[in-house]
Amino acid sequence: MTANKAWVQISPRSPFSSANIPFGIISTTSDPIHRPAAAIGDFALDLSAFARADGFSKLDGLKPHLGVFNSNVLNDFAALGRQTHQVVRQYLQSVFAKDGPYPDVLRDNKSLQETALLPLSGVQNHLPLAIGDYTDFYAGRNHAFNVGTLFRGPENALNPNYHHVPVAYHGRASSVIVSGTPIRRPRGQIILDPAAEPKEPTFAPCKRLDIEVELGMFVSRGNELGKPVPINRAQDYIFGYVLMNDWSARDVQMWEYVPLGPFNGKNFGTTISPWVVLADALEPFRTKGIDNPISLQSYLQQEREDLILKINLEVVLRCRKTSKTSITRRYFEANS
Repeated sequence: MTANKAWVQISPRSPFSSANIPFGIISTTSDPIHRPAAAIGDFALDLSAFARADGFSKLDGLKPHLGVFNSNVLNDFAALGRQTHQVVRQYLQSVFAKDGPYPDVLRDNKSLQETALLPLSGVQNHLPLAIGDYTDFYAGRNHAFNVGTLFRGPENALNPNYHHVPVAYHGRASSVIVSGTPIRRPRGQIILDPAAEPKEPTFAPCKRLDIEVELGMFVSRGNELGKPVPINRAQDYIFGYVLMNDWSARDVQMWEYVPLGPFNGKNFGTTISPWVVLADALEPFRTKGIDNPISLQSYLQQEREDLILKINLEVVLRCRKTSKTSITRRYFEANS
């Protein structure tokens, strides 16, 4: 469904077309309670108000689960599973369709529009889900090679295990924050003279604060302890995606990461975008990725070949003395 088929006005440059319909958590000045919402155009549909006013009345299968829209996080909605996410998203697309089958639900319901269809400019965004665990994967060969070069040089950029096993570490879930939350420059032990022997660390503010443009993925539900999810069922456990900035204190990280991996250099803040793009919304962007030079072990072999998401990303640096500068445009391929 394209943007021009919706009855609400949607700019061609809006990231929230009716083909998207991402989900998040909002509050407003008049109602500070955190509650679920969906974004379309310049509006946020308050799903709590929408559900209370029988907005989902045409979706019989969802009626036993309407309580998920009274929660202050999306975890309960996510736990309903990917098939339910797909049905809800398609239903909302139909509700907003210009010539859709349900004009009485919202298009012709001015009273509900006033209470549930809120200008995006007037809402406050919050973390979309309660995050119990956070794993930072070393996904993307180019990214892994570039970061490895920073620490070990190009000859040893990729460790021998890289092509055999997913490489990752557990980050600090409590410091995952939503876009717009200020980041304080971290302090830690750094080496001022890398050529000196012996190396003597100095406790100081980070001098090499870095950003990493990444794609964050929310898992919709857990698995029983000791029972891994088979790789060909993993897609069923994906709720959706957000943009992610994995802030990195490179000088702190360089001194501390041997032998157990990142710690204070990577745990002071991880920023994510507030709207979760459902997995089904990105299905049209799937494609085959770079061939792995190594044959994976059987438990990692997947039936699908279109495992990569092709997404255009742009990084813009805002400086105090200038308006803004685009520092990179890239065709991003994310392993999912």
